Amino acid sequence: MKIGVLIEEHFDPTEFRAFNRWFPEQGVEVEYLSHLWGQAALTFGSNPDEGTVDEHVTVTTEVATADPADYAGIILIGAYAMDRLRYQAEIAGPGARNEAPAVEFLRRAVATPNLTIGTICHSLWLFCADPDLLHGRRVTCAHNIVCDVENAGGIVEYDGRSTADLVVDGTLVSARHPEVTDRFMATFLAQITSAVGVRT
Repeated sequence: MKIGVLIEEHFDPTEFRAFNRWFPEQGVEVEYLSHLWGQAALTFGSNPDEGTVDEHVTVTTEVATADPADYAGIILIGAYAMDRLRYQAEIAGPGARNEAPAVEFLRRAVATPNLTIGTICHSLWLFCADPDLLHGRRVTCAHNIVCDVENAGGIVEYDGRSTADLVVDGTLVSARHPEVTDRFMATFLAQITSAVGVRT
């Protein structure tokens, strides 16, 4: 199986390392996608740790032309990458929908039958670019984007005075924070494995 991971500058290095280690150990290929701005490849760096950017990834797959159906599942990596991927160089006007290539890809992914999409920490920001994709969905996320998610119509689940660690709502798997990455990956893999027979 192959999964697609959307990524841009300022991605979470903890998740990145975990994805690159654990998924291949389970026989799952990881392919990174991004908007390449007309380039054949672009290299992105992770969030800095004590001033040092420890992780880099070179992406050659353009999200604007990628087909979500080519993947067993799609993950939106955490930290600030998804905020960058919803950037539009131009806006059509008041009330116009976001036409960033990654947002258009997410629309196609959500419309793909039985395709599991995983989000973690801040990555629901990409969903917030089009509230129609998030409205009424049960999710969890980082504490500092709860207002964004709820304003976009998402139903955030809580555990006491924290957001829930992990929430599964149909084909959407969301996790609160990089510290639950292992549980997130195991749940995501179980979802895409069970969906393979349905999609083929």
